[in-house]
Order: sequence, then C-alpha cells, then structure tokens
Amino acid sequence: MELNRNFARLSSGYLFSDVGRRVAAFAEKHPDVELTRLGIGDVTLPLAEPVVQAMCRAAREMGTPEGFHGYGPEQGYSFARQAVQAQYAQRGVVLLEEEIFLSDGAKSDLGGLMDLFGPHNIALVPDPGYPVYADTSVMAGHPVRFVQGTQANGFLPGPDGQTGDIVYLCSPGNPTGAVYTREGLTAWVEYALERGAVILFDAAYESFIQDDTLPHSIFEIEGARRCAVEIGSLSKTAGFTGTRFGYTVIPQELECQGIHLRDLWLRRQSTKCNGVSYPVQRAAQAALSEEGRAACRKAVAYYLDNAHTLRAALEGTGVFCCGGDNSPYVWMQCPGGMDSWQFFEYLLKNARIVGTPGAGFGPGGEGYFRLTGFGERTATRAAAERLRAAVLAAQK
Repeated sequence: MELNRNFARLSSGYLFSDVGRRVAAFAEKHPDVELTRLGIGDVTLPLAEPVVQAMCRAAREMGTPEGFHGYGPEQGYSFARQAVQAQYAQRGVVLLEEEIFLSDGAKSDLGGLMDLFGPHNIALVPDPGYPVYADTSVMAGHPVRFVQGTQANGFLPGPDGQTGDIVYLCSPGNPTGAVYTREGLTAWVEYALERGAVILFDAAYESFIQDDTLPHSIFEIEGARRCAVEIGSLSKTAGFTGTRFGYTVIPQELECQGIHLRDLWLRRQSTKCNGVSYPVQRAAQAALSEEGRAACRKAVAYYLDNAHTLRAALEGTGVFCCGGDNSPYVWMQCPGGMDSWQFFEYLLKNARIVGTPGAGFGPGGEGYFRLTGFGERTATRAAAERLRAAVLAAQK
C-alpha cells in the first residue's frame, strides 16, 4: 500500500478549520463573551420565499408515485440548466445547454477539474487567493507557481512574465474583493490562447459586482470560449451555502491536444458524481427566475451594505483597505506591524470579532486580514465600531 505523497506537501490544516478550532478554544475559555463572526464567509439571511416554495413543492412531488425522481440526468435536469443558460443570456453570453454541468458547489468542481490534466502541468495560483486552488493542485501533483497580487497592482496580477498551463482567476477576488476589468481579463485570455493554457475562472461572487463596466463572466471576453472554464455557485448569490448548488461551463470550442474538455468532464462526472438532488435543482430554478433574482438582489444589497459599513470604519484609521464595493469582502492591512495570526488573536480578545488571517490565503496574504459582510446587520454595525477602536489602539 502506498499513500498519495502529495498530501505531505500540504500545510497541516485547512485555513477555515484552523480558524474554527481557535474560535472554539476561545469560546470555551470565555463562555460569556458574545463573538461577532466575520471570518468564514457563510451567509446569514434565510432562503428567499420563492426558493422555499419550489423546494417544498418538489419534496411533495418526491412523495408521490407519479412525481418521484431517482437518479437524474448526468449533467443536471434540463430545466435547471436552462435557468443557468438564461442567466448568462441576460448578460449577452450565449451558452449551449450541453455546455452546462450542475454540481453541489464551486469547491467540488474546482477540485474535480484537476482530474482532467496531467500532473506535470504548472498551475498558476493567485497569491493571495482562495486556498482550494493551491491545495487541490498540490493534491493532484501539479507544480504550483504563485502569481503575486499586491497593493501596487490592485491585487489583480496580470500574465506578464508568467509561464503556466492551468490559470486560476477569481473575480471578484476572494479574499481581496478586487475585480478584473475587461482589459485585465483580455490580457489573460490572450496569454492562454498563445500558450495553449486553460483558465479556470471562479465567478462565485459575480452577483456582487455593481459597476456596469466590469465583466461578470470570462465569456464576455472575445476568445475565452477557446481557453476558459467558468465555475459558478448560488452559495452567496442565493444563500445556498447549506443547500448546495453550483455549475461549471465548458464550451464546445475548448480543446487540448485535439480533445474536447467538455467530453472529458462529462466522462469524469458520469463516473464520480451523481449530481444534485431534484428538490435542490427546483430550488435553484426558482432562485434564477425573475422573482427569485429580485429576492436575491435584496440579499446581495444587504451584505454589500454590511461590507460598506466595515470599510467605512477603517477609513481614516491609517491602515490600507480595499474591497467592500463590488464584493462582500473587505481586505485590510494589519495595524501596528502585527502579522495575520497576531491580529486575529488581538481582534478576538479586544474587539470580540472573528476574522480570517491573510496568511491562510497564501504567502502574499501575510500581514493582511479578511472581513466579511455576511453577518447580521445590527451585529455588524456594532462590530464595526469595535473594529475601528481596536485598529486605532493597535497603532498607538
């Protein structure tokens, strides 16, 4: 017996699990302290009523002989894929239904896509970036090269000087909240077409983009259908973190060495995945309907208001911060020369706030910190006041 030795190359724990353990230890020692949790990006608002009604109807269907559904289609039911297709059409992006694959979330697909590529392909991973990009690449045996996002480039690194085969892009970015312009994405598409690389574009937060000049999808860029895969999710858009629904789009034109990646992904999914339950797909259809989208926009506005509140609290304190405008995340520099985990402990003890250390998002995240707008509004506003006071005190 031989184990996958690539796991030995990973850090000892997953970032959000480490945060959870430290918070649990603090709560055990201080049972009377009420914490405001702005760390793990979980939503707090309930599912929209159209979504709940659709799920209940589907569950009742499943309890009847004529309405029961067993194994569903490998790519997902046509009604749910058509709902995703219609969402893209509203932004002027034309997709074929057979190019859309439904899943239980973006993380599953981001990890699973690595099955399609040989282990010697170099993965370009944004730093700082979502830990799943680097970790799943390492698990699959891929060499990882970090592409540095800094204050100087607005945490939106470009392809200049890069040499890699699998490119991870996230816009709006997690954790920084930075959003690529059309020009920025065009540079990456041109790089991928020239090199024969594949872009894995994480669009999980596209619904938070408020600036109409910024692209929501990589497929808004000419040539992207020949070099890009897009991964989307309803986790933050419609509050599906506990309901689970995502999708991956692989255009027919995307080929590697004469092989259609869509066909490989269909074969992989047919073997390793039984898809999303019928009631959840009906719920997703409702979330993507006109009535559902209106309800989701209200939730997005609620979370963005929280993010604005957090960013406003930091302005004037002398620390750098970004995000919170087209993203639910606020990315800040740690005050007083503290490193990421030091500031995590400082904020926990002195402001009763749980955030996420930037070091967990890659080497370039050290010295930075992420806060989320996904909390309850009243608690977030109170936490913002404590945050401001704590940051000012840390700099004295």
